[in-house]
Parts: sequence; C-alpha cells; structure tokens
Amino acid sequence: MPVLTSMIGFVVTSDPEKAKTFYGDRLGFRLLDEDDFALVFDANGTMLRVAKAREFKPARNTVLGWEVDDIRAAIGELTSRGVQFERYDLPFMKQDELGVSSPGNGNHVAWFKDPEGNVLSISQHVRPVRRRKP
Repeated sequence: MPVLTSMIGFVVTSDPEKAKTFYGDRLGFRLLDEDDFALVFDANGTMLRVAKAREFKPARNTVLGWEVDDIRAAIGELTSRGVQFERYDLPFMKQDELGVSSPGNGNHVAWFKDPEGNVLSISQHVRPVRRRKP
C-alpha cells in the first residue's frame, strides 16, 4: 500500500478575496472551506490550499500546473474568463501567438499568473501523464 496517496497543491496569497475570485470564478474550482489560515478548493479532484499571508513574494518559476487535452481550447476558455497568458522574450523558448511554447517533443505549455503573481501553467502532452485510476 502506498504511503503517499493524494497530492495537495499549495500557493500563497495576501489578498484572499482576489484569490477566491481567481481560483473560483476564473479557473472554475469549487471553494470547499475557508478559515483564518487558507482557502481550500477542489481543483478537479486535487485539494488546492491557498494559504493566507500578510506579505508574500512569489517565486519566479512555475508553482502549479494542469494537464489539458487541448491547450488551444483551454487557452480560449480561460481567456474568455479573464485569464491573461504570459509572453516571455527568451531566445531559447519560442512562443506562438497564444503564448504556447512547443519544446520540440510534441508537448505544449503556456503560462499565466494568479493575482499574487504565482506562475501557473497548462500543458498538453503527447502521452498524457495523468495518474491511472486503480
């Protein structure tokens, strides 16, 4: 029997109301609980805890990501909900007009930020990496 069973995602916010709107309305996750310490969302079967902090400085790298079946359709849906995708001017990473980077292995990735500046991503894989259900 595995010791580690279900992953829980964590991000931090200093503005819980903005985080509630972003993760709930824009990303479509259901708010399960809120207390003095965190907002807890059901991120399509994965618990996402948005920890409350007085001050916070986001990491510069991606902190959460979601696999999608069709990255361009997902970008269209998220953009219609007010999500803005990031454009990076890096010589080693090309992006198309939607902000999708394709590293040459058939996979695709695009990035966006939450209101706190946490870098989030969506990705489409040639071979999906989703965990198989027992």
